[in-house]
Amino acid sequence: MLNRPTTQPRRRVAITGLGAVTPCGNTAADTWAALVAGRSGIGRITRFDATNCAAQIAGEVRNFDPARPLPAPLHPRGPGSDAVTQALTQKDVKKFGRFAHLGVAAAVEAYADSGLDGHRGALDANRMGVNLGVGLGGLPEMEAMHDTWKAGGFRKISPFFIIQIAPNLLAGQVSLLLDFRGPNMSVASACATSGHALGEAAAAIARGDVDAMIAGGAESTVTPLAVGAFAQMRALSTRNDAPEKASRPYDKDRDGFVLAEGAVVFVLEEMEQAINRGARIYAELCGYGASADAYHLSSLAPGAEGSARAMQAALTRAGLKATDIDYVSAHATSTPGGDGEEAAAIASVFAGNRANLHVSGVKSMTGHLLGGAGAMGAFAATLAIRDAVVPPTINLENVDPACGELGLNFTPSVAVRKPVRAALANSFGFGGTNASIVVARV
Repeated sequence: MLNRPTTQPRRRVAITGLGAVTPCGNTAADTWAALVAGRSGIGRITRFDATNCAAQIAGEVRNFDPARPLPAPLHPRGPGSDAVTQALTQKDVKKFGRFAHLGVAAAVEAYADSGLDGHRGALDANRMGVNLGVGLGGLPEMEAMHDTWKAGGFRKISPFFIIQIAPNLLAGQVSLLLDFRGPNMSVASACATSGHALGEAAAAIARGDVDAMIAGGAESTVTPLAVGAFAQMRALSTRNDAPEKASRPYDKDRDGFVLAEGAVVFVLEEMEQAINRGARIYAELCGYGASADAYHLSSLAPGAEGSARAMQAALTRAGLKATDIDYVSAHATSTPGGDGEEAAAIASVFAGNRANLHVSGVKSMTGHLLGGAGAMGAFAATLAIRDAVVPPTINLENVDPACGELGLNFTPSVAVRKPVRAALANSFGFGGTNASIVVARV
């Protein structure tokens, strides 16, 4: 019999950096300000002519320059090394797909925000990794290159095409740019992608594999095929005359989700390392639960039974009770079926805490970031703890009676100021895949 070493105690995980490029803002600060103000980032589609499509609205990232200079140079290879002065050069922009443009910008922002750069001389790059997920990858580039090939033949296909579309190239570029030499991977689990990326990255730190991880997700699929396909599924809102009012979780008049693009990225660190270097700690990522419905490819199980198991698993891993949670950042896509099923699961898990619990759906403002949605929800949960404010569910004018009878407070229209000790964020995806994250005040 082998004499294996005993299991080491699980290490704590601190959130020390945040970055975001979303329809609500091109930085984490601007995005959060919009969410607290209840300001929608949804508008008419400008990236292609959607005139003949049933759904003509989306959450597009606007006024974004992927080659913009950084506010201050970075030295990820240590003092005296060549400085990084922009996330991507103009040459890089041509190499990578738009999801990578968004994701790299958010990752560099999160890295700069974490303060890790000033300590690189004392840190081991081999113990710093990347887990950045993408749901669909470079769909805009696939569509464009197919048209190029059809018109001009094989010789017109770009040599950068594979780099543009491969989902893991976002993580690869961040690893290369910032000299993170530990695990380098990309999760793809539909709309739970970045929830799983955060959870698995935190698990790697907790078990001692690494000391820091850049984790989150990105997506850019506001394209004719994606919008058209979701519209054919009758999954999208067709409230084209009032885009800012189209995403309306829990409202009785909701008619589907609004497709969006964007990226949200976290820097996660082993707690003692973060404390020892004097890092500013947003919160602790203390719980993660993952489950499968094993029920249907595109619909939640009745009562969102699998989702409830993910939430309970996250609470158990965090060592918290339902009564310890003050806010649930819900998946809440604004679909007629999904919102009610998730709400029923939340009501079940938090049955003894409904009077003190706030629930909200930030997709009412951002739209649905698909692969970036889980990190977007965790972003709201994390900053709710820091600022003692719960962002609202906008456009919730008439609560669906089936949701209303559950006794949950969906935080309609206006943000609520309240201390948030701990919060839970949900993300669920096609294929019956679920992820729940618990963050808590340190």
